Amino acid sequence: MNAASAVSARALSTTCCVVGGGPAGMMLGYLLARAGIDVVVLEKHADFLRDFRGDTIHPSTLVVMKELGLLDELLKRPHTKVSKLQVQIGDTSINIGDFTYLPPQQAFIAMMPQWDFLDLLASSARAYPSFKLIMRANVVDLIDERGGVSGVRATTPDGPLEIRALLTVGCDGRTSTVRAKAGLEVEDIGAPIDVFWMRISRRPGDPGFGGRINTGSFFAVLDRGDYFQLAYVIPKGAAEGIMQAGMPAFRQMVANALPFLADRVDELKSWDDVNLLTVRIDRLRKWYRPGLLCIGDAAHAMSPIGGVGINLAIQDAVAAANLLWKPLKEGTVTEADLARVQKRREFPTRVTQRVQVLAQNRVIQPVLRSTRPLAPPWIFRLINRTPLLQRIPARLFGVGVRPEHVHSPEASRPRTAGA
Repeated sequence: MNAASAVSARALSTTCCVVGGGPAGMMLGYLLARAGIDVVVLEKHADFLRDFRGDTIHPSTLVVMKELGLLDELLKRPHTKVSKLQVQIGDTSINIGDFTYLPPQQAFIAMMPQWDFLDLLASSARAYPSFKLIMRANVVDLIDERGGVSGVRATTPDGPLEIRALLTVGCDGRTSTVRAKAGLEVEDIGAPIDVFWMRISRRPGDPGFGGRINTGSFFAVLDRGDYFQLAYVIPKGAAEGIMQAGMPAFRQMVANALPFLADRVDELKSWDDVNLLTVRIDRLRKWYRPGLLCIGDAAHAMSPIGGVGINLAIQDAVAAANLLWKPLKEGTVTEADLARVQKRREFPTRVTQRVQVLAQNRVIQPVLRSTRPLAPPWIFRLINRTPLLQRIPARLFGVGVRPEHVHSPEASRPRTAGA
């Protein structure tokens, strides 16, 4: 089958249909096309340009990009490098993670707009003739036949589209249509927080990346070059009350928590400049059905704590390609093959979510409930004065549990320029 061959004006046939053009979907599509598998990726938006998505590219992802020969090209794109994790508690600055012990090309987190990362994957994947990306294709249903999934139905500006596939992979995020239509059972782990995202300009001499913890408030401050991306963590369900208090009160709260931005908070003109992320932590009990697999946020929604969601999704995609390229090539994908993907990736998912829950319950919630001046906990002070211990959080958040490496082959030759 050829990914681009039309069965009719409203139908396509392919080996693998990937739903969602985010990090998991684009990486999986690229890896499968690279292995010579016919693959169609469906993305419901017209482009990748959306603010406040996961923009942290961790060392584990940098390793994957190096293995694919894409790292140099990736690092040509606008980004900033974070080599140490810092948090300021009251007036005390603490180093809690150090990436500099890793090999130089991976000894940092790259802060890069997600659209740049996705654009690189898309342009690299298009070099392979077995790859097809369809934008503005919104999947609305599964083709469910004889107890198995044999494709999807989508709406497009040109009308309805039906795609038949040996395997459908749901990579369509935490509000996944694929997993809902498949009837897969979701286990809600629980998240007692939500997050307001916003941006404020950055000036020379401003402090950089890190957490800012004060009495009753928790901010993450992300250095994006000429602006800061701010994450203001709030108790679950508190957003409505904060918004009812009005934008002037909100701006004053930001100024009080981050005094170095006090002269710029008026850049927040209205609530249109503030984006609310409803945080959830959940996972599927079973990630697959015959003909269907879910990975990334569609299989396990993550908290923004640590910025690990994008990297866990990419690790899922690499593992899926490693395990499925051969049965896809041979046309023999079974439930046992799909179960192997879940078995490979479920343990790191559970460990990461457990760490996020501990951080929520032991650090963030007590901070949000605090009414007295805060001092760094003893464990933070110990890590700060023991450089060797700073490798542990860096390893946990930067490399993760069971990091994946590319084992799927480059069986397909990319198109030459102008082809």
